[in-house]
Amino acid sequence: MKLAVAQFEPKDGDKDYNLSIIEELTQRAKAEGADVISFHEMSVTAYTYTKNLSLAEIKNLAEPVPFGGSTQRLIEISKQYDIAILAGLVEIDNEALYNTYICVHQGEMVAKYRKLHPFISPYMSAGEAYVVFELLGWKCGILICYDNNIIENVRATALLGAEVIFAPHVTGCTPSPMPGRGFVEDRYWQNRTKDPVSLRREFNGPKGRGWLMRWLPARAYDNGVYYAFTNPIGYDGEHLKNGNSMILDPYGEVLAEIQDFDKQIATATLTKDKLTLAGGYRYKNARRPELYGSIIGREHKSTTKPVWIEDKE
Repeated sequence: MKLAVAQFEPKDGDKDYNLSIIEELTQRAKAEGADVISFHEMSVTAYTYTKNLSLAEIKNLAEPVPFGGSTQRLIEISKQYDIAILAGLVEIDNEALYNTYICVHQGEMVAKYRKLHPFISPYMSAGEAYVVFELLGWKCGILICYDNNIIENVRATALLGAEVIFAPHVTGCTPSPMPGRGFVEDRYWQNRTKDPVSLRREFNGPKGRGWLMRWLPARAYDNGVYYAFTNPIGYDGEHLKNGNSMILDPYGEVLAEIQDFDKQIATATLTKDKLTLAGGYRYKNARRPELYGSIIGREHKSTTKPVWIEDKE
């Protein structure tokens, strides 16, 4: 399977614009021979700005899935270019709101996943299920942004049979207790044409790629799966994001990565042989769940709140 990951700078709430960029990059991916293209979290709507929306405003942004206009438009684009598309939006279902990521292919929605650990808006409900689905002869899973930070989610998705995990994000360049983390100053972005080296140093350092490389290869390696990481480039809301969309193999090696400040794609070909040759395959087979099943599964109160997000009154 030839897979493409994408990145672009979304416009807040401008679905028509964001869908037009999704179509442009989908056409580009198809021209490069890709079978699948993956976009970032809430790529249809934009993400960060929704933290400031009222309940009425976020409901106005949301759509039913699969019968809403954005899903139907993604289906049309997928049919036109004969390529599977994965993208995210805000879903409404019986008054409940979800951060939802969908896969469309061959004129229909193939899969729908709701973020398990939402936090950007107090009005977002949490998803209640893992999703593993068939796509072009591959078993695929989805975990949205923070969901990937809880290692049990990745292991569970892999144990359900996922060979490829799509990991749409809006992340990086935000404050954290980890040394070196924090926002990237706007002056670097505004001066990116004259001084691209300084901005790339910020994006590739501990605020962005350096942080990603602490954990992202491990998720792929430990579980023996391919990882398709996507992230916006430039501003999402008031937060500057570093992009670095990439594809990793079951060895944790980066097969393709975007190092660009503009909308762009990167592609790689996935092969089945790595799934059983990689260490993660052996580690999954060596498990002894009788030792830790009751420990991992015992009752626990989940809390999800990044350092950078403000309390809502």
